[in-house]
Amino acid sequence: MSDIAHLLSRLLEEGASMQEQARATAHALRGIGEVQVGLLDKERVYTDNKVQLYHYAPKARSAGLPPLLICYAMVNRPYMLDLQPDRSLIRELLSLGVDVYLIDWGYPDGADRFIPLEEYICGYLDRCVHHILEKHSIDCINLLGICQGGTFSLCYAALKPLRVANLITMVTPVDFKTPENLLSKWVQYIDMDLLTQSGNVSGEFLNMIFLALMPFRLTQQKYVNLLHANSDRAQLENFMRMEKWIFDSPDQPARACREFVQWFFQDNRLIRGELELAATSVRLKNITCPVLNIYAAKDHLVPPSASVSLGAHISSKKYQSLQVDVGHIGIYVSGKARKTVPHAIFNWLHA
Repeated sequence: MSDIAHLLSRLLEEGASMQEQARATAHALRGIGEVQVGLLDKERVYTDNKVQLYHYAPKARSAGLPPLLICYAMVNRPYMLDLQPDRSLIRELLSLGVDVYLIDWGYPDGADRFIPLEEYICGYLDRCVHHILEKHSIDCINLLGICQGGTFSLCYAALKPLRVANLITMVTPVDFKTPENLLSKWVQYIDMDLLTQSGNVSGEFLNMIFLALMPFRLTQQKYVNLLHANSDRAQLENFMRMEKWIFDSPDQPARACREFVQWFFQDNRLIRGELELAATSVRLKNITCPVLNIYAAKDHLVPPSASVSLGAHISSKKYQSLQVDVGHIGIYVSGKARKTVPHAIFNWLHA
């Protein structure tokens, strides 16, 4: 009995200590207020409905490369690529002399409900590329597609091969039905016709699905870890910026979202060669430009098996892959990725 009493006493002491830590952390968080993200100097150079094209101010002497257009996913906000000064893929690229453009898909609303997926790839993306080509009086650009934006970029490069000089894909799903793909298993049985019957797909709903893939780590453990920050302002600001991005999830336009899930996740049409956009077959074998495929070894959203198959389905004779030992989010902000990814992109483009 004395051992049990001692154990209960220890638990009560630890509980009181945790409560005190929680109160101190909450007080520190209230003192921080609203955190700032995406602070790099940029200019909006083109607008098309909700879609905006940004051009970043240079931070170093030009490396003499064609402009690099970044195509990010629609389901999250692209400021993850410029989360804060010491965790910014775009800042690193700019410091290496890369000329960077970025597509911001914006926040779709009810007016975008019936826009088809092909309009985002063959319309908005194509017109952004055309704007850059005209501005620089060139024939082709470098294209960096990330996550869902990488899938868009693969489709675009297959449809418009002469407009893409070099293609980089990062944590990009290509084969949507590999055994390790938990997200794919979740959405196989979702009735997308029913889900989109009344309008756009809620960003909050999608975010709940993403969090449910790793429920303990993403909904509990991170808050437990927060208590050990000891009210360190820098750590708390890092945490708040990440939380801001995670829960800043735009609603998805009904038709485009339905088509993406059905065609890619449920039918796996891209890798099967059965995808059509704007009455044209999307053939990965039409991609002949140099391709760099970057994927994350610990990615729970886009497992390596979903990405590595790309090389076997394109016709490029200059295909290279790079595995980074991080997770899906770590590919943007982790110290390991910051030391590896920007320089790998630059060196590959320069070569």
